[in-house]
Amino acid sequence: MGFSQTMKAVSDPVRREILDMLKEGRLTAGDIASRVENLTSATVSYHLSQLKKAALITETKYKNFIYYELNASVFEEIMLWCAQYTGGNTSHGPQD
Repeated sequence: MGFSQTMKAVSDPVRREILDMLKEGRLTAGDIASRVENLTSATVSYHLSQLKKAALITETKYKNFIYYELNASVFEEIMLWCAQYTGGNTSHGPQD
């Protein structure tokens, strides 16, 4: 995972909206496009490709459809990284 690429991917509000949708379960690009206002299918596909590059989502092909799902392991890595700055994980910080 490229951390800067991941943070850049989640900085976009449309991508965060897509990630919120995927919390409910896997969806096709068409499902996502129908739920996001004022975006073309091509724009949704672009955002999905950026989320895939950042490893935040995975895709599974089934028959004529591609389903997208959250990649929970990347979110766990982000949480662990953030925890070191909130006092939640002191194993990486200086000892008093």
